[in-house]
Amino acid sequence: MLERIQETAAFLKGKMHTQPETAIILGTGLGSLANEITEKYEIAYQDIPYFPLSTVEGHSGKLIFGKLGQKDIMAMQGRFHYYEGYTMQQVTFPVRVMRELGIKTLFVSNAAGGMNPAFSIGDLMIITDHINFFPEHPLHGKNIPYGPRFPDMSEAYDRELIRKADKIAAEKGIGVQHGVYVGTQGPTFETPAEYRMYHILGGDAVGMSTVPEVIVANHCGIKVFGISVITDLGVEGKIVEVSHEEVQKAADAAQPKMTEIMRELINRA
Repeated sequence: MLERIQETAAFLKGKMHTQPETAIILGTGLGSLANEITEKYEIAYQDIPYFPLSTVEGHSGKLIFGKLGQKDIMAMQGRFHYYEGYTMQQVTFPVRVMRELGIKTLFVSNAAGGMNPAFSIGDLMIITDHINFFPEHPLHGKNIPYGPRFPDMSEAYDRELIRKADKIAAEKGIGVQHGVYVGTQGPTFETPAEYRMYHILGGDAVGMSTVPEVIVANHCGIKVFGISVITDLGVEGKIVEVSHEEVQKAADAAQPKMTEIMRELINRA
């Protein structure tokens, strides 16, 4: 695994003419941020050794390098999900490559079902912690020497980045929620009983991504900031049938607010 990571990183270094320390996983709700990257150059996943390919509608498949404001960044346009049939090593492979490329801070976004009764569709939830319900752990197996065998997860989401994001949201008059993200394997949306269980266990929102990447980023010593757009509700009495298209529509409507917070946060981080 380590050899493959290093081989992929060497390939990318040969194509790169910038040295970003900031990476973004452009999940649901952040797609438009790609349009704001200047001086950009792109590399398709299919051209990168050992990179999986994203198979989900609405997820492109390329790495974008360039500037966001004054900051050199790299962005993943399209992530990989466990439910697509990939192993956890494949899902998190790009994060380990990021570590080899010198990335220090990772920003992630996702769509999630809200379970907190105070949430509404279209809300932005800054992730303060997570609960891992994936059946396979991304650090299972031989320890890759980027971090300790038993990494600390007491601050999986960087408190200082959360504080800065709150300040930016207040300055711009954007309301944000805070909460715990529950990561599940999917691809089904939750049953009413599952929503109820996850909320009882301490979850505020639930989705099918993010947690594996965040675990591996922490193992690699990369600071993380995460944000969810609440695209449907798993609150008793408010649960309705939901489709992928409706999730995308709700995420698209929230994009301007999420993009504004992320853009400013990346430049202040």
